[in-house]
Amino acid sequence: MNDINLGLQIKKFRTNQNLSLKELAEKIKSTSALLSQIEKGVTNPSINTLKSLSKALNIPLYKFFIEETLKKVHIVRAQDRTIIKPSKGEGISYEILSPEPQTDVEFMILNLEPYAFSKEKEIGHEGQEVAFILEGQVKLNLDNESYILLKGDSVKIEKFVKHSWENFSSKCAKIIFAVTI
Repeated sequence: MNDINLGLQIKKFRTNQNLSLKELAEKIKSTSALLSQIEKGVTNPSINTLKSLSKALNIPLYKFFIEETLKKVHIVRAQDRTIIKPSKGEGISYEILSPEPQTDVEFMILNLEPYAFSKEKEIGHEGQEVAFILEGQVKLNLDNESYILLKGDSVKIEKFVKHSWENFSSKCAKIIFAVTI
């Protein structure tokens, strides 16, 4: 996997939009001191901070992890995938599959260890989501209702519909999903 300097990526997107540290900090309800530390590589941002930055800068989350290239073909080799492990959320990880940095769709795999869940409470997001269960079985908590999905099942989740994923079994689960931006 390539080493990506998140701080430099964030600074690049911020300066391309002519935003000061203070302006961006206000947009994400944080401090300019924290953003400065992130941009300098002194500290790493949490997943929630990255999500806030993604929304404030109006860019897909995965773009923080992909360096821009001028190639016509963008290939992500399995061994070179960027893997995101949230600081809160034991037993989960996201593999970024999107090879094209100029796309309106985030394409990822959500890996859920036994008895892990994606979020403690259901949340919604801008953009539709389509998911396919690659391995295992999961519970999809969707607007206060629960659905059991098995290997091979798929689902479409509309914009802003609150949801979370839960692996209630003793085997790992993998969910491949795409979210429009």
